[in-house]
Amino acid sequence: MRKIFAMIALTVAFVGCKSTSATSTKVDNKSHTAIKGNWVITSVTYPGSEYIKVTSFNLADSKCFEGSTWKFVSNNDTGNMTLNAADCAQFTSPIKWFVNKEGQFVLKVLNAGEKAKKVRDGYVLRVANQSTESFQLVDNINVGGKLTDVVYQFQKVN
Repeated sequence: MRKIFAMIALTVAFVGCKSTSATSTKVDNKSHTAIKGNWVITSVTYPGSEYIKVTSFNLADSKCFEGSTWKFVSNNDTGNMTLNAADCAQFTSPIKWFVNKEGQFVLKVLNAGEKAKKVRDGYVLRVANQSTESFQLVDNINVGGKLTDVVYQFQKVN
């Protein structure tokens, strides 16, 4: 009887300690596939943008992302991004991405030759207003103790 009780207790402990992720890894195939292709960010907007600077993806000022080009390959969840604004540092990087069932866009910015599983930091944004020619990624950030939406407007290039 003690052995049975011990086995039940161990099973409960293992199940109770199972790691849970705040971000689902199940892909929303319809949204995911619709994003494949080449895109450009036409605008980055948020309340107070004329007074407050926001660093996007720990890379550059959010305004440096306007005009940036993004390539999304949906069959292997890879791609690349290039920042090319005139008054900003030029930057190109491979990316790993997917859209999950909750409508969240999960992104990892990689260094050349780096595997996504080795990258610990990533970003989770919400997909909004998706059509065949445009979509938005919405990041929710804390500005002075108040949650603020930063909206990245994407336009399809081809």
